[in-house]
Amino acid sequence: MDASKKQDDVFIELRERLQTGLLIIRTDVLKDTSEVNVSSGDSALKIHLSDWIYEVKLPPDVRLVEGSCQKNPELNVDGLHVRVRLKVGQRSDAQESAIQHLRAQRSYCFLCQSCGSMVLKDRVFRRVLPLPNGNWNTLVDDWCCHPDPFANRKLLPQQQDCLLGDTYYLLTRDSSCDQTLTKEVDSSSMSAGSNLQSGKQVPAHRNVVCCKNCCAVLGEAVTTEVLKFYITEVVVRQSEDGGYTMPQNRQQFLESVLHSRLVELSSAQSIFRFSIQTPDGKSLIMLWLLNMDSLIASFSEKVSSSDILVSASDRQPNNHQSRKAVRAIKVLYLPCTHGQQDETVDAWEKDISVHPLILPRNTCEEVLQLLSSFTKTLPSSMCSMNCYQVAYLRR
Repeated sequence: MDASKKQDDVFIELRERLQTGLLIIRTDVLKDTSEVNVSSGDSALKIHLSDWIYEVKLPPDVRLVEGSCQKNPELNVDGLHVRVRLKVGQRSDAQESAIQHLRAQRSYCFLCQSCGSMVLKDRVFRRVLPLPNGNWNTLVDDWCCHPDPFANRKLLPQQQDCLLGDTYYLLTRDSSCDQTLTKEVDSSSMSAGSNLQSGKQVPAHRNVVCCKNCCAVLGEAVTTEVLKFYITEVVVRQSEDGGYTMPQNRQQFLESVLHSRLVELSSAQSIFRFSIQTPDGKSLIMLWLLNMDSLIASFSEKVSSSDILVSASDRQPNNHQSRKAVRAIKVLYLPCTHGQQDETVDAWEKDISVHPLILPRNTCEEVLQLLSSFTKTLPSSMCSMNCYQVAYLRR
């Protein structure tokens, strides 16, 4: 976690559904609050300070209502709060995750997200089927008057099947796996005890599947013939899309994948609370999806255009900074570490409406670092809500 991160000079959140916006300008950035002016033009929102201009480029369907800038902005401890109104047209479709894109009778390649190496090439699936909801075992226990007939039975793919979980793909091995994957026994994250969701004993060891090129953990060997790949560890591309050579920035990839899956699960199943767990059932983060209609942009330290690698024709004056507003979801989160908020965590773990999301332990820790890092840059009035921390996940 980067301890040097500090509150951004300017933070902007626009709400498409509410058609409102909030600009927070840090107090020490201001010289004279009376000189703050907000205007729009050419699909952009411009913030004029005494000696600086911040420009936020908006999507084509969003624009500022002229003259809607708050006449008497509120000066808080963390900065000047300026409210504006928006006019929002037809919103474009949300970006889908790889899980939503997978189709039968198409050829796909699976690549290691860490190094870009091909781990599965030209896989054509006869069937692509979703697995039951992550809480399905608990729901069977609650609604059936007889013992669960599926207890201790795994749903496994047959040859040329791909089964889709909330955070993973289940598929069968082929002969190429020996050249691209390795299997290791991992007992570091396992412990004797009970699964937090079901109360059942967990195995003492797991067989993890790693990329042979960079040794990154990609998933697990469920059986000798069935592999589980986590959506946060592999990139899926259609074979005809061409090669995938350079891996995407890890933080951006993780943020985008989580954004897409949370939106999809919430929209399809009206789920808003999630427990991010390790494979052994240990909850590390409680996450509450607050809203899905945010557009955000922020500016940190002032930089001159000479510091930015752009062409001469695109270069802005030295007192001008420009950013693109990106769609994001706003979340509340609660770390489940070091005995923090034990009562709240315990209540969440007993609530079957809280949806479990299983990810590798290292990835769970990366997610917590990602959320904490974002929280540190927010204005102090926005960092927390009751006992929860606030963060955004960008698309």
